[in-house]
Amino acid sequence: MKKLLTYTALAGLMAGSAVAETNFIANSFYDGAVPMSGEGYIRWAELVEELSGGELVPEVFTGTVLLAPRASMQGIQDNVVQVAHHAAVYTPSDLPVSNAVQDLGFAYSDPLTAIFAVAEFSMTNEAQLQEWKDSKLVYLGAYATPAYVLMCSSPVRNLEEMAGKRIRTAGSAVSVWVEDAGGIPVNVPSSEMYTGLERGTLDCATNAASDLLDRSLLEVAEHTTLLSTGMYWSGPQWGYNVDFWASLTPEDRAVLMEASARSMARIVIAYNAKVDAGLAASIAAGGNVYEPEQDLVEHVTTFRAKAAEGAIEKAEAAGVADPEALIGDFQDTMQKWADLLAEIEPTDEDALTALAMEEIYSKIDPATYGVE
Repeated sequence: MKKLLTYTALAGLMAGSAVAETNFIANSFYDGAVPMSGEGYIRWAELVEELSGGELVPEVFTGTVLLAPRASMQGIQDNVVQVAHHAAVYTPSDLPVSNAVQDLGFAYSDPLTAIFAVAEFSMTNEAQLQEWKDSKLVYLGAYATPAYVLMCSSPVRNLEEMAGKRIRTAGSAVSVWVEDAGGIPVNVPSSEMYTGLERGTLDCATNAASDLLDRSLLEVAEHTTLLSTGMYWSGPQWGYNVDFWASLTPEDRAVLMEASARSMARIVIAYNAKVDAGLAASIAAGGNVYEPEQDLVEHVTTFRAKAAEGAIEKAEAAGVADPEALIGDFQDTMQKWADLLAEIEPTDEDALTALAMEEIYSKIDPATYGVE
């Protein structure tokens, strides 16, 4: 908490100085209703201005008007935007370490633990830090989706009903699982789920149940099965252009760190509330929500146990010097955060922010991080 107050005090000092206003472009390819954009960019921008006393002024773009999902990393590198969300699953060859760690997503289902653990790992693990540096971006915070479930145009409650179904995934281990379970994985951006289900080119989508409402999927997917097919966290929620980051003062960077800490808490709190609202709205509209049948549960459980093995293999293929150490470090960090969060109310934004500041950002020097 002491460091949190220190960063806020720095922002107050900046507000009283004659430092010129810094305007910059921020982009998230998700619609504003999705927490990664709503909490992570729209409200985040307001927070950045507030904490900096109006010295830092992000201009926020959401949706695909500025950058398509697969183009967001290139947009950061080319300084089309100065900061953006980027999902690493869309550029697997460019971010192999991040994608190797993403393969563990199938084994976890708690976004609160994941968002802070991923942030700490991504800003401290040497192999991951080197990948951000090689990719010419500065990583400043994580996102984490809720556990993905199956939202379908017809019931998919067991392995027999899953056979031959065309199921939207975002790649990684989920695609392998879908194929192993008899389905057909279709790797398309989440922005294409509605039209795919509407036109029949998709039978199901794996995504957070919040999208039943946020993306109106309840209109085209009347059948939801509460089978956790993992979660996504690969790539930065806030990835900064290296030259822009270097141009900022340490005080500016400290403000952005604090904004990341609080916005991560807000993202998860909003997501969890939206999942509940999405399921309730689907039921109210006449949709069906199922628990998966035993054979489907057993198949997922068996596959989940192999997640670490697959992640190690992917890290080895990416040329990581010690893939077992990489994956072990990530698993240890996840366990650390599960323990840290055990006694904290999951909707307590201030407590979550203070913990993130204490455990992550207070240990990162804003004068040197991302510039050395």
